[in-house]
Amino acid sequence: MHLFLRTLFHLFLAARRSALSLWGHSSVKMRAWPTDIDIAGHINNGMYFSLMDLGRFDLMIRSGMWQKVRDRGWTPVMSAETISFRKSLKLWQRYTMESRVIGFDERAMYFEQCMVVDGEIYARAFMAMRLVGRGRPVTNQELFEVIGEPPADLVLPEWIHGWRSEVALPGARKPAPFGWTSKLPTAK
Repeated sequence: MHLFLRTLFHLFLAARRSALSLWGHSSVKMRAWPTDIDIAGHINNGMYFSLMDLGRFDLMIRSGMWQKVRDRGWTPVMSAETISFRKSLKLWQRYTMESRVIGFDERAMYFEQCMVVDGEIYARAFMAMRLVGRGRPVTNQELFEVIGEPPADLVLPEWIHGWRSEVALPGARKPAPFGWTSKLPTAK
């Protein structure tokens, strides 16, 4: 909820920007606001993913995907994310949020997003997103019937497959018991 008004503002702006292809990329001009900053004076590491939501919304709205999936009652949910930081974004600093779809596997749609200042990457993230509707995941076949087939040259980078299998948790309907097996040393 911390970005609720800002999200509404960006949804409003995206609906008024020029259309683009889902297979292209979105670029959104942004600024680091006081609500984004932590005690160290830069964008808080936890805030990056929330801000990246705005870039994905821009791409999905401007390509027409958002309206199509919402008309069917589908909702996007993130199933995995990873981010790397290079430089800090400071208070009031301007940057662009660059977003693109990089491919699909049998379970998810993948995005790459970068925060860029003067042509230089400050942070880059990769996300796996699923669509769910009526209590079940939407299949790629159902999704492609709505958004169209991806271009033949849109091939998911090979490392993504390994990353997903390494970080994946069991599905929501399967048990996922918690139980660390090692004990941490006690403080003296």
